[in-house]
Amino acid sequence: MTIRRRWHIATLAAAALIVAGCGGGTTDSPLVSRVIAFGDSLTDIGTYTPATSLTTTPGAAPYFGGKFTTNTFAEYTLPAPGTQRAANTSTANVWVEWIGARLGVPITPAEVGGGTTRRPCPSAASGLAANCTGYAQGGARVTVSSPGGALPISLADQVASHNTRSVPGFKNGFDSGDIVFVFGGNNDPLTQAALVGAAATTPAAAVAAVQTAGTELATLVKNEILAKGATRVAVFLLPDGSASPRFAAADAQTKAFVAQLFAAFNTALLTGLSGSSAQIIDSGAIFAAVRANPGSFGFTNVDSVACSAAKISAIT
Repeated sequence: MTIRRRWHIATLAAAALIVAGCGGGTTDSPLVSRVIAFGDSLTDIGTYTPATSLTTTPGAAPYFGGKFTTNTFAEYTLPAPGTQRAANTSTANVWVEWIGARLGVPITPAEVGGGTTRRPCPSAASGLAANCTGYAQGGARVTVSSPGGALPISLADQVASHNTRSVPGFKNGFDSGDIVFVFGGNNDPLTQAALVGAAATTPAAAVAAVQTAGTELATLVKNEILAKGATRVAVFLLPDGSASPRFAAADAQTKAFVAQLFAAFNTALLTGLSGSSAQIIDSGAIFAAVRANPGSFGFTNVDSVACSAAKISAIT
């Protein structure tokens, strides 16, 4: 837990500054009533939980984890058919859950599952409807959703879902009691990098595509979040994906191009948000600080992939 707390301290501090800077800590302005988050795997608090059954029956309860974290779990071997695994513990919270806890406001997934197993915001009877505001979904892009109602849905569709949701006990739209986080777009540069690698598009077209995505995200924030009543909105710049373990074995030219894609997205996003009231959190700077001095954040290895493919296969 110490490691996770250290990892999230910069983001928690940023959130506190946003709340205070927008009046959240004064006696004459509203307290935070909801934490609302849109984004991708970096902010997903459990959309894919039904994919992590703890039994040998696919999709059967009980479930484990379902978040894009290392998820504390002791048993990675399959149990006997029809039996439950020995361990059922997940204490690996995603950053926005820490913020919700720090502010005293719960945040639960807006929906879980996918396709025929897709389950939207719970009913008022569950007691969770008011705070099912964790919309982020692993794999999400800015405006491109999966076909046929499958997950993930885009950030644009996540916001639309929030603004139009009609569930007893849930208030759609935004007001001054909300603090809204938008941390998405990572999958747009990654998708374009993969297309270039497969010779399915040109580098110039890929850069143009991520610039468009950055502009689209800025427009989404301005027109569908700020203009719809949100007064406390934080938008994250993307970290440099080329420095992640995903590209550890890539050549210098590939890494430079991937870095260019992420930078192009950030530039377009910043340009599009210029003059708006959205607060900017530079996650790239936080990521760079961790890589430069991992020990101070409790890490011993920032170069290898954290999640073992074999362990993931055993769980799912």
